[in-house]
Amino acid sequence: MAGNSTFICAPIMGQSVDQMLINMGKAKAAGADLVELRLDYIKNFNPYQDLEVMIKQCPLPTLCTYRPKWEGGEFEGDEKRRTDALRLAMELGADYIDIELQVAHEFINSICGRKPQNLKIIVSSHNYQNTPSVEGIGDLVARIQATGADIVKIATTALDITDVVHMFQITVHSQVPIIGLVMGERGLISRVLCPKFGGYLTFGTLEAGKLSAPAQPTIKELLNFYNFRQLGPDTKVFGLIGNPVGHSKGPLLYNTAFKSIGFNGVYVPFLVDDVAKFFDAYSSPDFVGFSCTIPHKEAALERCDEVDPIAKSIGAVNMIIRNPSDGKLSGYNCDYIGAISAIEHGLRGSHDIHNTVSSPLAGKLFVVIGAGGAGKSLAYGAKEKGARVVIANRTYERAKQLANVIGGEAIPLDELGDFHPENKMILANATPIGMQPKVDETPIPKKSLRFYSLVFDAVYTPKITRLLREAGESGITVVTGVEMFIRQAYVQYENFTGLPAPKELFRETLATHA
Repeated sequence: MAGNSTFICAPIMGQSVDQMLINMGKAKAAGADLVELRLDYIKNFNPYQDLEVMIKQCPLPTLCTYRPKWEGGEFEGDEKRRTDALRLAMELGADYIDIELQVAHEFINSICGRKPQNLKIIVSSHNYQNTPSVEGIGDLVARIQATGADIVKIATTALDITDVVHMFQITVHSQVPIIGLVMGERGLISRVLCPKFGGYLTFGTLEAGKLSAPAQPTIKELLNFYNFRQLGPDTKVFGLIGNPVGHSKGPLLYNTAFKSIGFNGVYVPFLVDDVAKFFDAYSSPDFVGFSCTIPHKEAALERCDEVDPIAKSIGAVNMIIRNPSDGKLSGYNCDYIGAISAIEHGLRGSHDIHNTVSSPLAGKLFVVIGAGGAGKSLAYGAKEKGARVVIANRTYERAKQLANVIGGEAIPLDELGDFHPENKMILANATPIGMQPKVDETPIPKKSLRFYSLVFDAVYTPKITRLLREAGESGITVVTGVEMFIRQAYVQYENFTGLPAPKELFRETLATHA
């Protein structure tokens, strides 16, 4: 392995032995290092008949798990029958056996003197309610070690992304082989970053949705999305702070670029509920750069030690860099650069204007939907280019507040459909209206679009929102959120790495995974 010795284990959960064998082959083809045979999923499981077939025919090392209901598994029945099956798996040549902490002493004592030299016993503890403190996890590690475990496995549940830091602090200092994972979407980074923080293995599924625990990534995502094999203790961590973040193309884009030049970094999604709490917990110099999206662009500015004058004027940041020498956070806003340059390009294309001195936005009536971080960026950027700006927002007071700051007008969003003081206006949606999964929503009736010459939507999942589709059907120039995303990504990449952005690679990557 190139960068680390952390294994990828594929959980195999077939209902029959035949299905298990097929999936073992798929796991090997996908790039897994070992498979977890989840015996509790097999219907009519006959240990004496089935175990030998699976262990002998498996193309990869095997970890046998027979998880009972009381530890989150599927097995209901006689405990002796369950542990007998695990002892049989041991005798038949399994490479690893997983046994729950609750019964580990008894099980390990029962195999005393009979344990094969190559067999490793994983003693596991699963907490489906929360994640204990660092001290609490440390106590659990000591209890597991006291059973005679070869490998410690602790899985907890993330109620907040800051819970993951507790696990990292344990795994990075562990003197024994340890599997430390935090379940749930807020815990995803524990599964991706375990090579950096000393984890023995992570679990990667064969396909999305076929999980043995909440929010497991696929093997393909680990290897291709996150460059798992290249991660190590010195890898710099970048990521997207937002809620939601699952839709983001950021990990794909940045990690593809990092891999292409051998840059030792990884970009991950940070599902954040409280920005201040997040930065307090993730204060380590390992976490060096952050993109910021809805709904945290304004709150993140408050947490920065230094803020770029333009970001301060806008009142929102979408990029934060940690200074390696003193750990201070510097906030910037490159959303407006990405959005405004994309809209200008769209206007020049549709009107064949190639005058680079003045902006095609100069003098235009520019309607911004939304008064949050993205709305502020667009309003500020349009005003800077000489446009007359109108803010439409659900909460009129917020629209009025922003309009006063930038010198524009404000209207309530529900009046936007009847707002058409002139023709050939510009419309820019800076809200999540129309974003997956609510793709049938749109902020303005289709019949009202005829008064606009160009419509821009900051939403980029889907690429063509209902708003853009209806604008296109009305013969209006459309500019997608992908254009804004990719243009501001150039700026972020260069700030993150100090290197020129690979613009063609960015566009190819997004086009391939549209």
